[in-house]
Amino acid sequence: MKNFLWHGGSAWDAWFSCASNQVAQVLLTLPYSFSQLGMASGVIFQLFYGFMGSWTAYLISVLYIEYRSRKEKENVNFKNHVIQWFEVLDGLLGPYWKAIGLAFNCTFLLFGSVIQLIACASNIYYINDRLDKRTWTYIFGACCATTVFIPSFHNYRIWSFLGLGMTTYTAWYLAIAAIVHGQADGVTHSGPTKLMLYFTGATNILYTFGGHAVTVEIMHAMWKPQKFKYIYLLATLYVFTLTLPSAAAVYWAFGDELLNHSNAFSLLPKSRWRDAAVILMLIHQFITFGFACTPLYFVWEKVIGMHDANSICVRAVARLPVVVPIWFLAIIFPFFGPINSAVGALLVSFTVYIIPAMAHILTYRTSAARQNAAEKPPFFLPSWTAMFVANAFVVGWVLVVGFGLGGWASVTNFVKQVDTFGLFAKCYQCPKPQPLPAAGPQQPLH
Repeated sequence: MKNFLWHGGSAWDAWFSCASNQVAQVLLTLPYSFSQLGMASGVIFQLFYGFMGSWTAYLISVLYIEYRSRKEKENVNFKNHVIQWFEVLDGLLGPYWKAIGLAFNCTFLLFGSVIQLIACASNIYYINDRLDKRTWTYIFGACCATTVFIPSFHNYRIWSFLGLGMTTYTAWYLAIAAIVHGQADGVTHSGPTKLMLYFTGATNILYTFGGHAVTVEIMHAMWKPQKFKYIYLLATLYVFTLTLPSAAAVYWAFGDELLNHSNAFSLLPKSRWRDAAVILMLIHQFITFGFACTPLYFVWEKVIGMHDANSICVRAVARLPVVVPIWFLAIIFPFFGPINSAVGALLVSFTVYIIPAMAHILTYRTSAARQNAAEKPPFFLPSWTAMFVANAFVVGWVLVVGFGLGGWASVTNFVKQVDTFGLFAKCYQCPKPQPLPAAGPQQPLH
């Protein structure tokens, strides 16, 4: 029973991990993105970046298989070693690519973990507002630190299954609650209105479908990683059934009001159904924090020489220093929606889209490499030339639209939030306390 719940490595485990990791707290910010983009652009960008993300996840899986097959020919044993993306880049393209991959991946995972902590504090506040969001961040930082005890992605079987179930409930709660609520009085749908907001929203969606920073670790946890090729695409198709209805329904109901509410929970009326969604999302964010942090734990273990330690407790203690800067950054920058877009533009654009596409082109640039490739081009794109053209399009589009325009928009919006609320904001986007009623005229004493 313990192995059944704890030790997973099947294709189904990988599917649950990909789908569960792909959409967590960002589900709550997609209506906010729709208010910036408008309904049509919101739907189109979700489909576009969903399929583009699936393509680059496929490229990462191909490069992993290529790296592993080359190492196995050299009789390298990975029994007590988890392969990571920067090691794949090192083995295929050399130390400079290793440094680039390590820098972008670790920074993305660091801020991905920060976002989960911010989201935890933001969500619990809608159930219990007796404590401010900053205090809740302190509490959840301590709770999320317990992920140091989860050894690897082999051990996320039950968590991935539960996490996806929780997200499914939350997504359909958002959609149904918004429809039942109906359109708010005087609702308007004026988006898009400003280029800055438009590209901020687009970049948040780019971030939504950019969960590839843990793809290699999920593959390595599989008993047969060759089966991974299309798992991310299948996970994305399921995620569409969650993100599209929920974002569209909430935007239909509240429209431009969402421009000042980056968390969809803040506009829906308090009820037992909403409280259940908040609690389930909190648990899922704890799981997603573990997903984002586990690769960082592996990197840190390798740096300090503890990666092959057999004791879970020893490794857990060694991992604790990774949690501290995440905790601190979540307190400094508690900006829920804007930080998603900034991370998407500056980090996800390279980690998830540009680097995998460039690495694939350079790995198979020679005829000898193509002839001896461990994985041939897919059936739907059987030409190497067609693959290279697709990769070049990904690089060009994301560099200009994601990093360029998206970077300008999201950083401008982020700076605006800092100027408005300040660093270490005690309660970001909390409702202002109502003033006490003025005292009436005093009655004369008799």
